[in-house]
Amino acid sequence: MDTSDLRIALFSGNYNYTRDGANQALNRLVGSLLGQGAAVRVYSPKTPDPDFAPTGDLVDLPNVRMPVKGRGEYRLPLRLGRSVKRDLERFAPNIVHLSSPDPAGHAALSFAQDHDIPVLASVHTRFETYPRYYNMAFLEPIITAMLRRFYNRCDALVAPSQSMIDELLVMEMHDDIGLWSRGVDRTIFSSQQRDLAWRREVGLGDGDVAIVFLGRLVMEKGLDVFADTIVELRKRQVPHKVLVIGDGPAREWFKETLPGGIFAGFKTGPELGQALASGDIFFNPSVTETFGNVTLEAMACGLPVVAAGATGATSLVNDGVTGRLVPLKGRGSNAAPDSAGLADALAPYCLDPALRMAHGSAGEERSFDYSWEAINQVVADTYIRLVEERRALIAAEAAQTADKAGTAG
Repeated sequence: MDTSDLRIALFSGNYNYTRDGANQALNRLVGSLLGQGAAVRVYSPKTPDPDFAPTGDLVDLPNVRMPVKGRGEYRLPLRLGRSVKRDLERFAPNIVHLSSPDPAGHAALSFAQDHDIPVLASVHTRFETYPRYYNMAFLEPIITAMLRRFYNRCDALVAPSQSMIDELLVMEMHDDIGLWSRGVDRTIFSSQQRDLAWRREVGLGDGDVAIVFLGRLVMEKGLDVFADTIVELRKRQVPHKVLVIGDGPAREWFKETLPGGIFAGFKTGPELGQALASGDIFFNPSVTETFGNVTLEAMACGLPVVAAGATGATSLVNDGVTGRLVPLKGRGSNAAPDSAGLADALAPYCLDPALRMAHGSAGEERSFDYSWEAINQVVADTYIRLVEERRALIAAEAAQTADKAGTAG
């Protein structure tokens, strides 16, 4: 079987209406599959004004605005509906890919099982950790159990980092989990994109050390920990400035909490590469990442990384070589990086230009290991394996039935 023989139905809770690392990876995957002759049909909510044009054919899923405070820009797919089921039957996929354990994902899983189609699920985020950022940490065990049931109904999983695979195995989410890492576009992210003129325009002097936050401004990205750490650095009188790249519902809270911070707003493409490379230290306090695209992009831009020692970052950052990993304190839903420990890790980079350059250069060199072409082929190969295994199983069952019928006759 070849990639061109695949007919893939891909389900996503957010394929293109709001830009994030997960859907950018999915769009790159679809582009790679289409380029090899595969047939792909994507099912995801549509909005009138999406952040970017979708790669491939996109079919709208019935949806509502996400019923969570501060997450109103996201849509919740509710079901498949008759028209989507008819579309699926006409398309006749031989593999189903689920990228989100939402209600439509559950319905698509049931559809696949009813039609004897193998299912691959990709894990993009630590959904079970989200409630702790909305004062509902008591829901974490319930959500974990729901995720375990969902993922174990699938034929296999792929996750973007070995640290996330290890965590999924411990949580008994599945026993067939492959590594679908992430790549970086080196035409956009490179130390060569650093621009002193841009720095001056936003208020950074040539000698200023800019600590960068990059991502959607939502609380589950660790904004509170980032802010507490900056306060700690200010108390210690460690010279630095804060550069925030991104936008989101928590923007005003973040601005009020970080007076004097430079908020560059949402960036994409070459403008994003320019802004990121024009920083000096990348600080990622999030514990919800399964990979951390922004961490890899910062490394490609030559920035040393200080990150929470959580899934994703632990597979990217070589502690003491390309940056620093700060262990989490506490257990379960209370596990979080300590702001004092993060400040301890950031301070030497603020004070020592040679250390910044050495660790930033090492990170940029490490980023060359991440090629989108090779990474996406892993998923295509997993599709092929699952389809061939299902065909072999169906053939074996048919032969067994024939044998029984012959014996009975």
